[in-house]
Amino acid sequence: MLRTLDISDMLIIDRLSLEFGAGLNVLTGETGAGKSILLDSLGFVLGWRGRAELVRQGAKQGEVTAVFDLPDGHAAREVLAEHQIDAEDGELILRRVNTRDGRKTAWVNGSRVSGEVLRALSESLLELHGQHDDRGLLDVRGHGRLLDDFAGADTAAVRRAWSTLAAARRALDAAEAQVEEARAEEDFLRYSVDEFDKLSPEVGEDAELDARRRLMQGAEKIRADVGRAAEALGMSGAEGQMMDASRWLDGALDQAGEALAPALDALGRALVELGEAQQGVESCLDALTFDARELEETEERLFAIRAIARKHGVAPDDLPAFADGLRERLSLLDASGGGIGKLRVAVETARADYDGAAAALTQLRTEAAERLDIAMAGELAPLKMDRATFTTNVTRGTAGSDGWDDVSFEVATNPGAPSGPLDKIASGGELSRFLLALKVCLTGGDRSVTLIFDEIDRGVGGATADAVGRRLQALADGGQVLVVTHSPQVAALGAHHWRVQKSVADNVTTSTVIPVAQADRVDEIARMLAGDTVTDAARGAAQALLDAAA
Repeated sequence: MLRTLDISDMLIIDRLSLEFGAGLNVLTGETGAGKSILLDSLGFVLGWRGRAELVRQGAKQGEVTAVFDLPDGHAAREVLAEHQIDAEDGELILRRVNTRDGRKTAWVNGSRVSGEVLRALSESLLELHGQHDDRGLLDVRGHGRLLDDFAGADTAAVRRAWSTLAAARRALDAAEAQVEEARAEEDFLRYSVDEFDKLSPEVGEDAELDARRRLMQGAEKIRADVGRAAEALGMSGAEGQMMDASRWLDGALDQAGEALAPALDALGRALVELGEAQQGVESCLDALTFDARELEETEERLFAIRAIARKHGVAPDDLPAFADGLRERLSLLDASGGGIGKLRVAVETARADYDGAAAALTQLRTEAAERLDIAMAGELAPLKMDRATFTTNVTRGTAGSDGWDDVSFEVATNPGAPSGPLDKIASGGELSRFLLALKVCLTGGDRSVTLIFDEIDRGVGGATADAVGRRLQALADGGQVLVVTHSPQVAALGAHHWRVQKSVADNVTTSTVIPVAQADRVDEIARMLAGDTVTDAARGAAQALLDAAA
């Protein structure tokens, strides 16, 4: 419930402090007195988008503070918890400042917040309805949500089923796209995999083959040099001469004595080293022994590896991994039949689950639509519209997360007249009554939101205006309703009454709101009945209205 509203330097309001109460709160006053400015200021502190220029002429900044009672379990507490804002003993204080240069700053219970937070809070705090209402009742896009609220429908099962179906479709689409891509290159894949299977290149093989090829290409020249080295080291060369020297020295050892022993030992060691050298040279000669066919085969494999590497644009050492990738893609293609089949079954299962949940929701909505139409007929009769009809249409539309229903409210003002959307068929006064009746039906027992009706009784009078006022009074029972009205019948039914008036001093126009005491209500309602000149007859009529409302 809105408890207080303080406004400073907003448009033509200088200073204003209002205390509202439970039940029906009525605001009256001449046209142009500033009632819409009051609503603009309230919308400003709630974060609604409205006028760009709000600061009063000559002021540095404008400021609005609204205080709401916040009982336990109120929906606004979820928004506060989400943004880690204290509830402060059941009180919600919204404060917003607008500077002359257009900067806006807001606080909730002392914590600085964005306009988005204010708007999130406002959805659970207050609703504004009027002839130009485009926030809910006249917006066909919101009719489905309103019907669901009336039906007490839980759309969670449909949302879950839709999410599962969407995920299954995405998985199937992705798999089919992969298979389609693979199938487009199936011939290439099969040929390439077969080519790799036959060649079977290995990591490092290119360098190994290249080295072997170079060795064989230069083998003749190398082998001739190595052969000459072998001869120089053998018996006809160094080995024979060293053996002769060793034999000669050994024969002279007896006569020369110990003087030759070191030489013989060194010569022995030299013969051992020479033997190792010979063995290495002979091994090299064996390695250099090949035939021309071996060279040809080596070159053929080396060229084949390099050709397939160029063909696929990869390095020779990357060919094994690249071949594994091709085999995997081909395997996916070969196995796609079974995999796609399973995914299609998953989609059909998910679709069946969604269809079941959506059909159940449609049934619930259809039954609720019938109850709403009956309830609306009951509400329209007291509002002097017993010949009008209200119809809730539930038709098959595009499937989505909230089901597949299109919901719309249509009316016909007279028997036999064509039906159509609320704002296209009804006149100003009729529209007001339709909106009021609809709000009464949709609100049910929920009294947690403050309802504001901006001149919703425009265009009606007499008994009809009285009926409108009594529906507003009933709607305010146990909750809070604010109504801006020009109707004396509605004003007489208010539990709390304020008059909005405008004054001019020193060429400065200001608007203020004055509480109307019970003793002064006769004169205010008489003014609404008679205009500027209040007669005794008007006072008598005003008193009669107040007596009837008591």
